[in-house]
Amino acid sequence: MKPMDIERRSFEIIAEELGDRKIDPEYDMLVRRVIHTTADFDYYDNLAFSEHAMTRLMEAISGGADIVTDTTMAQAGINKRMLARFGGTARCFIADEDVAAEARARGVTRSLVSMEKAARLEKRLVFAIGNAPTALMSICDLVRAGKLDPAVVIGVPVGFVNVIEAKEDVMRLPVPWIVARGRKGGSNVAAAIVNAALYQLAEREE
Repeated sequence: MKPMDIERRSFEIIAEELGDRKIDPEYDMLVRRVIHTTADFDYYDNLAFSEHAMTRLMEAISGGADIVTDTTMAQAGINKRMLARFGGTARCFIADEDVAAEARARGVTRSLVSMEKAARLEKRLVFAIGNAPTALMSICDLVRAGKLDPAVVIGVPVGFVNVIEAKEDVMRLPVPWIVARGRKGGSNVAAAIVNAALYQLAEREE
């Protein structure tokens, strides 16, 4: 089978298994793409959204916002060619030498410091966090300190320590957010959410 045929059949299977379960039209393709990426139907229930979060995400991307990730894996999974069509770049600072040096000196995680570095950028930013709850904690602290005004926060880290708490904290922020509640998530989920917005924007242009 050709790649496009495999993807089309995969989405047909997802539709069959979802059956009569309804998804808000604004988030329908986002939820289906996350299920396609993970083969996990729990995301039908786990994904939560602030009001019109998908609309805000698409508006930010179409307006040229950059995407900041917490891992190079999430950065790699984003369709950067398509993002560039709208004037955006996928950025990740986790491996930067200055970030590593500052994290060592302060005794904190590189994820936390990398979010502080991102907050100094002058561009509009979407944060796509799939691995590090400390990145989400840093974002929350920066927003509440008035040092960051993100277009959207995608909070989908996976794990056991401080993951649920960090996600719940994001859901209390006065900014648009998309969160995978509970322990599940991952860099692939963060990238899939960004790509869902990109593909819908591309379809509108056709």
